[in-house]
Amino acid sequence: MNVIEIQKIIPHRFPFLLVDAILELDPAKRIVGIKNVTVNEPFFQGHFPGAPVMPGVLIVEAMAQVAAVMVLKELPDREQKLVYFSGIDRARFRQPVVPGDQIRMVIEAIKMRSRHGKLRGEAFVKDKLVAEAEIFSTIVDRGE
Repeated sequence: MNVIEIQKIIPHRFPFLLVDAILELDPAKRIVGIKNVTVNEPFFQGHFPGAPVMPGVLIVEAMAQVAAVMVLKELPDREQKLVYFSGIDRARFRQPVVPGDQIRMVIEAIKMRSRHGKLRGEAFVKDKLVAEAEIFSTIVDRGE
């Protein structure tokens, strides 16, 4: 799935769309997404000048966006829904992500209900784990 197809599923747009591709999707079970980190990312202007590092919270947000693709993909009325990032547990940041890195995010569903989900995300650069977290999501009707 390329970025155009992703934008048909989740509402995020530049500069806050943090997913460039979906490589694998097993609906309601597992998804693998990619974020190409470039020096042109707006957050690098201030984080940190001369030593750019992607903020950990944005790595978690990227994982949440990949999770949202999985959650919304199979919903027949997804145009009427939003997936809110509603919680995080056990977040750990193992090493910095810098311009030129490609983050591969693997998200697995732990528990999915009709409006709530608990998912486990791991982010890798090459084969090294750079971040991990449990992500909670809530599906709401647009306008709530």
